[in-house]
Amino acid sequence: MEQQNTGQKILDPIERAKLGVKVFTMPFADAEKVIDDYVSGKNYDTASVAFFKDQVATQRHIQEKSAELLATGGEIMRLVTNAFMKNLPKPPAGGGPVS
Repeated sequence: MEQQNTGQKILDPIERAKLGVKVFTMPFADAEKVIDDYVSGKNYDTASVAFFKDQVATQRHIQEKSAELLATGGEIMRLVTNAFMKNLPKPPAGGGPVS
């Protein structure tokens, strides 16, 4: 795909998908290097590359916040469970069955 006004290529959806799979689990700095290496010397439009990098950065941010939310949810469940267990009725003191 080429843009009409500059003659530079843009990252098409298939290229973005392939790159996305490669960089999905990488820290952003590593992902950015992989993207830069991919487009280096291939006459890609800088705006389309910057847009893709922004999408990758946004995805990383969402993943980080999701992990934080999951950890917070786990902590809330632990606190609720502990409070529930502490408030269960206690058996009468004295032990065994009454005959």
